[in-house]
Amino acid sequence: MSNKVNITVCLGSSCFARGNEEHLNFIEEYVNENNLDAKIDITGSRCEGKCAQGPNITINGVLYSNITREKLKEILDKVR
Repeated sequence: MSNKVNITVCLGSSCFARGNEEHLNFIEEYVNENNLDAKIDITGSRCEGKCAQGPNITINGVLYSNITREKLKEILDKVR
């Protein structure tokens, strides 16, 4: 893959409390375990304004809501 994967994790209080702290840790572990440091950029953001659908993570410009660890792994496996 030549293009970088851009992941933005919402770190607003609602998303953070609903699981994005764990999701961020999972993404970092996934990147390290699969040697994807050069291919994936991870950033955090403040509230995305979509708290009711949280936790929210944006990957390559696509917003994923109600994200779970299982959904996150499926998405990462596809985009890497």
